[in-house]
Amino acid sequence: MAIKSAIPVDFGAFFPAGAFMVGEVERVIDWTEDGQQAGQQHDKVSGKPMWTVRVIDADPEARKGQGEVSVKIASAVEPTPPPEMNGLPFRPVVFDGLSVTPYVKEGGGRPRVAFSLRATDMKPAIAAKRGE
Repeated sequence: MAIKSAIPVDFGAFFPAGAFMVGEVERVIDWTEDGQQAGQQHDKVSGKPMWTVRVIDADPEARKGQGEVSVKIASAVEPTPPPEMNGLPFRPVVFDGLSVTPYVKEGGGRPRVAFSLRATDMKPAIAAKRGE
């Protein structure tokens, strides 16, 4: 049996040491086959616009090159990032509805398995711990 869609995963299983958003929320741009911008990408299932955030994985054992990932969020409105921590560029976050889609990434002459991450919502980590 082949898996034809994203694999649901618990936030704590994928980010056991937590996650920190860096930068800003950005629109995911859709492109035409000839390389022209075609507006904002929309989720194929929900039809909602797609947004992306850069995330630092707080796992101290993450290998080189695996410490930063992007998480795409399908949302009708631009997700609101949590406040920065005391002027630092890091924002502790939790993702609801997290799913992983594995794919083969070509590069450097050696294919490897990579993961595309999607979520349905992003919350401040502190609010998530309080149960909000």
